[in-house]
Amino acid sequence: MVAGHLQEKNNRYQIVLSYKDELGKNRTKWISTGLPIKGNKKKAEDMLLKARRDFNPAVTKEDEITFASFMNSWLSMIKPNIELTTYSSYANCVKRVVSPYFEEQGTLLREIQPKHIQDFYTHCMNVRGVSASTVIHYHANIRKALKYAVDTDILMTNPADKIQRPKVQKYVGKFYDIDEVNDLFHIVNGTRLELPVMMAAFYGLRRSEIVGLKWDAIDFKNRTITIKHTVTDVIIDNRLITVEKDRTKNKSSYRSLPLVDEFYEILSNAKNQQYEYRSLCGNSYNNKFLEYICVDEMGNRIKPNFITENFRNTLHKNDMRRIRFHDLRHTAASLLLNAGVSMKEIQEWLGHSDFGTTANIYGHLDVNAKLRSADAMLSLGMRLPAPA
Repeated sequence: MVAGHLQEKNNRYQIVLSYKDELGKNRTKWISTGLPIKGNKKKAEDMLLKARRDFNPAVTKEDEITFASFMNSWLSMIKPNIELTTYSSYANCVKRVVSPYFEEQGTLLREIQPKHIQDFYTHCMNVRGVSASTVIHYHANIRKALKYAVDTDILMTNPADKIQRPKVQKYVGKFYDIDEVNDLFHIVNGTRLELPVMMAAFYGLRRSEIVGLKWDAIDFKNRTITIKHTVTDVIIDNRLITVEKDRTKNKSSYRSLPLVDEFYEILSNAKNQQYEYRSLCGNSYNNKFLEYICVDEMGNRIKPNFITENFRNTLHKNDMRRIRFHDLRHTAASLLLNAGVSMKEIQEWLGHSDFGTTANIYGHLDVNAKLRSADAMLSLGMRLPAPA
């Protein structure tokens, strides 16, 4: 009979069995009793005794693997073949949400059914209070993992293919009008947020593109800015890791934009100021990030989270309407639309991968196009009756 004990977790009793595998390595197996802690200790002890008697370590690993363990193994398997940023997204989903839930349920991989997965989604939305889009993100990970199980003949079919995903409400981005933008520029003037805010609101740059801007991307002679390098922070195994990439989010995100006179002056001054700080600080200046534009007085590259957190605090401190930093990108698009710039031109300005993305996000804002449509209808000779 294998060793085992009861463990309290999430206000329920869990059975933890200890045994040696065929290679002599110590292993543990968690089994959910489903019993609340209060008033069920005797029942849980009886279940523990039965589990210790019935447990057979000789059962094949494939038959005994839990769905939670399989998800973690799948995660380790795909790690070398995907981007760190992608892996971080997958890992946060699997390790923090999916695996803990199914570990508590004690569901085996060979037993997984559509209902188990559907119940998980219902739990996430009703108990955890997550959005439909987040549940769809969970679904994408589970479906990919189970597809691997089918491809490797562990399962015959993919139960995630039979799931009814929740409907996602169309996201409508917030944005500032021109007066609010000018007020914001005044507030951040002379602070570390000044350049990031201006680049986001005027050029519609993403946060990763702003932090990743290097001086070699600025062509002062031909007056262009080339977006070609990104910097992103990700969390992997509870550690914050900075990912630098000499490429953008997608092919269309690699783009050249005009260096208008105002930004020519702004960036020229920023470059001269960096030289001054470097001279004043001497050996104390951080020379590691000399090629980057967004650095502080000591030469340290501004962190992505610094921008997000300080932007939020700045709006609160100055009683400005709350928006996300990313909404400055939406602001740039809305201002361009109001100025009569076409949706196709906005797509190229923002670096969207396809026209549909731009149209889906900003189509409802394109008042000018709707006015042109109305004028076209009236030009056909349509005579609307006057009010009685």
